[in-house]
Amino acid sequence: MEFRALILGAAAGGGLPQWNCGCKNCAMARAGKIPAQTQSSLAVTANGTDWAILNASPDIRQQIAGNAPLHPTGLRDMPLRSVLLTNGDIDHVAGLLTLREVQPFTLFATRGIHEVLAQNPIFDALRRDVVTRAEVALDTPAEIAPGLTATLFAVPGKVPLYMEGETVETEMLGEQTVGVELTAGDRRAFYIPGCAELTGDLRTRLSGASTVFFDGTLWHDEEMIAAWLGQKTGRRMGHMSMSGEDGSIAAFEGLDVGRKVFVHMNNTNPVLRPGSPERTEVEAAGWTIGQDGMEIAL
Repeated sequence: MEFRALILGAAAGGGLPQWNCGCKNCAMARAGKIPAQTQSSLAVTANGTDWAILNASPDIRQQIAGNAPLHPTGLRDMPLRSVLLTNGDIDHVAGLLTLREVQPFTLFATRGIHEVLAQNPIFDALRRDVVTRAEVALDTPAEIAPGLTATLFAVPGKVPLYMEGETVETEMLGEQTVGVELTAGDRRAFYIPGCAELTGDLRTRLSGASTVFFDGTLWHDEEMIAAWLGQKTGRRMGHMSMSGEDGSIAAFEGLDVGRKVFVHMNNTNPVLRPGSPERTEVEAAGWTIGQDGMEIAL
């Protein structure tokens, strides 16, 4: 058994550098002084041959091209068996349009997320006689690749930006924002790229996991406001911060987890700069900063 994960994209929506941003991180990435990162996605396998991709980033063409395990094995033979979505955010579904070249795979998502896609006819470019839509109920295991099972569960979050109304609930629990428990044999790992709060129930669920890939969007809650790059806090966007008394680093203290990896990091996050004080603090707390192309045995 080769239960492995390959980080295809470690950045949040917009990537690093973001096309219209001149912040310190983006400028350094353009200059080659820090690694550039594509948008959030993870590939997983239980046998080294058959792969599932978690979230279809807008950068998926580049991500597949840059990772040999995902390359075609014949004229139209691909190791890709499925794509699984954790929410309907643009940075997690737009890549589906790149996968429209009559290539069979199964698209796994909750009913709520499938309904979001069904409301936009552009996603019919994924022909339904070729790409199977599979609805996954919460807390119900589904095999997403040979030997690899995924169980979706609700985590606190919100609806996608394009579905927001006048009032936005940022810690709603339901089918719109989910985490993924991955199992192969007796091993368990988790992928949670978006989470507004580490609740007691979620702590219990994560206990004993070999690896957790977790939401690392912002270093502190008002990061984008302080950088003059936005008006929303991390909480308003439905994300925990890394730092602070109510941040994810503190929330994970004492939790029995083998390896903790931050993913889905915003372009403003100082931990993306190797050697920064914030990155040093994260690593001293036992966390790994995910980056594109990083492969981890689960």
